[in-house]
Amino acid sequence: MASLLRLPSLLSPSKPLLRRRLPAARLAASAASRGQASAAAGAAAPAAAETRGGDREGQVTPRSADFNAWYTDVIAAAELADYGPVRGTMVIRPYGYAIWEAIQDYLNVKFKETGHNNMYFPQFIPYSFIEKEASHVEGFSPELALVTIGGGKELEEKLVVRPTSETIVNHMFTKWIHSYRDLPLMINQWANVTRWEMRTKPFIRTLEFLWQEGHTAHATLEEAEKEAMQMIDVYTKFAYEHAAIPVIPGRKSRVETFAGANRTYTIEAMMGDKKALQAGTSHNLGQNFSRAFGTQFMDENGQIEHVWQTSWAISTRFVGGIIMTHGDDAGLMLPPRIAPIQVIIVPIWKKGDEKASVLEAVDSVQKILKEAGIRVKVDDSELRTPGWKFNHYEMKGVPVRIEIGPRDVTNKSVVVSRRDVPAKQGKEFGVSMEPSILVNHIKGRLDDIQGSLLQKAITFRDSNIVDVSSYGELKEAISEGKWARGPWSASDADELKVKEETSATIRCFPFEQPEGTKKCFMTGNPAEEVAIFAKSY
Repeated sequence: MASLLRLPSLLSPSKPLLRRRLPAARLAASAASRGQASAAAGAAAPAAAETRGGDREGQVTPRSADFNAWYTDVIAAAELADYGPVRGTMVIRPYGYAIWEAIQDYLNVKFKETGHNNMYFPQFIPYSFIEKEASHVEGFSPELALVTIGGGKELEEKLVVRPTSETIVNHMFTKWIHSYRDLPLMINQWANVTRWEMRTKPFIRTLEFLWQEGHTAHATLEEAEKEAMQMIDVYTKFAYEHAAIPVIPGRKSRVETFAGANRTYTIEAMMGDKKALQAGTSHNLGQNFSRAFGTQFMDENGQIEHVWQTSWAISTRFVGGIIMTHGDDAGLMLPPRIAPIQVIIVPIWKKGDEKASVLEAVDSVQKILKEAGIRVKVDDSELRTPGWKFNHYEMKGVPVRIEIGPRDVTNKSVVVSRRDVPAKQGKEFGVSMEPSILVNHIKGRLDDIQGSLLQKAITFRDSNIVDVSSYGELKEAISEGKWARGPWSASDADELKVKEETSATIRCFPFEQPEGTKKCFMTGNPAEEVAIFAKSY
């Protein structure tokens, strides 16, 4: 078994996204605060000017007032996505797609480092393929989108619009695998998937979404298990080290196992409303699909055997997880390692004769940071005030803002603000423009923000997990919106009873388990593992 990363313990889609106006009192207070900071930095635009013309285009519902409304408001105001014309679909806008590209960039490197190659399979799958694996068709049947007419004629066999690709992959693997010399076969594809969801939520659950799905075939069960564990470890490291999301890796219960798999491994994340998000999965498929499709090979002894397989995936749902883990009332908050823009530079001047020197300094600072590999953008538009720009890039979650005004040019320094620390507490004045000092300072701040977001999420997660020793304690924890962790060895029927009575499900049996003897909190029988229960998306 592969070694695991050891980490700290534990709307109506048919309506358009709406932009809300910032209340006048809050806008004035925000502008006054920004005006004071700008004056200290040598800013030219007075605070009063920042209130003209609705300096803030959109406003979000406070998280504490309505988490779901807050979430959709942030998606709109940060320009991440919008609803498509077909109910339940979404259009991913450039900024939202750039976050998905950051996820792709990291995972693509890791997939290739672990011996996988990218390829692509057709989107249309014969319905007979889905029917070949009994539990698979039963699990996916309610979500299937079917094509029955093509070219104006009724098709001889209806086609399934890809819900996942295990069936068509096996069809092709059967053509390509004949001998042990053809193994292991390890591939990945970046694709879109269609599942006819009844209740949708942007990024989290939509009719169509983007993902990567890996598929591998092996000569032995042990090799397949090692692969499945290796890939959940890749996802875990990504979540912690890049997305700053402290997921809990573990094994799904039989009830929650992927349709057609022997075992499903998962990474479970706690969102800002304390609901669980299944952020990535890795499945040991055993020989279920290879037997259904006749995917066989001749081993070294001349014996014909069925291959052992895995599949694993992360989707654009992870973007939603980032929003709901780190965002606040000011909008999105992005970990620097996945932020499309790590630093925004806002030039500030009042008089015409100050503009040239300020922009010259801005250009110099931008070049210094770009050459150091920092993703930096300059907003020198004169159509918006500095105060509007401050709010706009806070809403988009840019980790660091640099302000440069006439006084900063004279002092050869800049003002640096952190997105994760509000108001004056997050501001630093007089940071030198000298290249080595500036680069080290900004890189240090980006690292600080990355670590701070992770630690904050860990603290939030751990403070909302309750250890329980009875069913009553579980009910109480779930009713308070928390996660419940306790010994479990009860039946599938008991698990379904918990779901029916509390709306909570077993999220996973964590890989990291407490030592000592345990009693199942449901039955009183001996239990080898603790399970985590929670309400989920």
